Amino acid sequence: MWRILSAFLFLVNSCDSKKEPETVVGPKGEIFIRRVVADQLSDPWEIKYGPDNYLWVTEAKGYRVSRINPSDGKRKVLLDLNNAKNFTRYDQEKGDKEKKKPWPQGGLMGLDIHPQLLNRKPYVYLSYVYNFKGAKVDGKGCEDKFGGCFFTTRIVRYSYDAKGDTLVDPQVLCDTVPGSSDHNGGRLLVAPVADRYYVFYAIGEMGSGQFDNGGRPNHAQDINFYEGKILRFNTEPDSDANTFDQWVPNDNPFNNQKQNAVWTLGHRNPQGLAYHGGKIYAAEHGPYSDDEVNVIEKGKNYGHPLIEGYSDGNYNGLAAGASANKELPGTWHTSYPAIVNEQANSAAIGADYRNPIKSFYPTPNSTLQNVLSKTREGEKIDWVSEAPSSIQVYSSSAIPGWQNSLLLPTLKTGQLIRLQLNNKGDGITGDTLMYFKEEVARYRDIALAPDGRKIYLAVDSSARSSGPTEGKPKKSFCRGCIVEFSFRQVQSKQ
Repeated sequence: MWRILSAFLFLVNSCDSKKEPETVVGPKGEIFIRRVVADQLSDPWEIKYGPDNYLWVTEAKGYRVSRINPSDGKRKVLLDLNNAKNFTRYDQEKGDKEKKKPWPQGGLMGLDIHPQLLNRKPYVYLSYVYNFKGAKVDGKGCEDKFGGCFFTTRIVRYSYDAKGDTLVDPQVLCDTVPGSSDHNGGRLLVAPVADRYYVFYAIGEMGSGQFDNGGRPNHAQDINFYEGKILRFNTEPDSDANTFDQWVPNDNPFNNQKQNAVWTLGHRNPQGLAYHGGKIYAAEHGPYSDDEVNVIEKGKNYGHPLIEGYSDGNYNGLAAGASANKELPGTWHTSYPAIVNEQANSAAIGADYRNPIKSFYPTPNSTLQNVLSKTREGEKIDWVSEAPSSIQVYSSSAIPGWQNSLLLPTLKTGQLIRLQLNNKGDGITGDTLMYFKEEVARYRDIALAPDGRKIYLAVDSSARSSGPTEGKPKKSFCRGCIVEFSFRQVQSKQ
């Protein structure tokens, strides 16, 4: 009798070959053919399936934007931004060893395409870190007594010149977005509100309170700073007098004495944004547990750094992170406030507070106490988490049972998570299902073909990340690649 072999992916063939298609079976018997569409990219960060039926791709370290034909992998570079930044690549050495020069988390990050690209609005929106502002560099990383590594990010609208197959006419929406060596966020989304399109941008809290940024102030709860927020901009400038005000909607929730791009606050490291059915969904990294899926609502507060995951008390008496003080073992550097009581904090925020609709692995307080204690002593310790890097809504009926699901690729566990939404789209129902698991693959982003039969995942070039997993000398089955998973059928029961 046919049965599900595992809650994880089952590979029928070996993973050694990059070029030959392979058969992959999911936990519900879904049969996919895995094929590498493109490889040897310099950390593909964003992939979008454009209205022109091409994959649009950004390379985080390569600082290039390309169109890739998903059928044959042929690639055309539309834009090279290497000369638009004031710092050099750190990863020029061969092999897995990487130079410790100043480098932001990400680099060239988010990209989204106006839905009317082929109908008089040929707009493509990008975000990239362009300015290294300063920090002490001593061969061990970017640090200044744990004060942080400071960069600046730019959000730009380009126009696509179809005849020349290039991006032209850059218009800067904002060039003062904070940047860091950690938790830049960086995901862009063009989505409607009341039938008008806007640009949403997810930005982390700069890694403040942990590791090399342990002393950097955490501004996730302060609407006067863009760190730890979802921002909203116009897709086209309005008639305001000031150039940059023209890109900030006049009905943003925190406009007062000046225009403010903040749409929501209280985020730690949101790396995924998706729109469906009038709702915006966000995927966000938790500190030691409690990765989140949130429904983003105008002006609402998602709790960080006062509440992590659900307001359930598992972080009571702790903080959302820390940096061990090597000179004084047993102490730490952190700008995080103490979370005395999550329930009291959510009550103090009041009606604007929003719990996530899903929190992964809400870890008991005693376990978190142990993790933080070992961190304080300078020990390297791992914990159960997923590190979701993106999010998409699967709305097609092409794969049986998948309609109305959230799909989240992960960095830490190298798999695609499927969560079934309820009928209203404001909650999760059923089991958490895992697909396409690879031991060392870091899945960075996801795109879906319009027919719902093809899923595209971007794979990082290396295993490098921030924190305790930094620099693991493992190699993925393919590095810097775009992988297609093409659905064929559901395996028949025996």
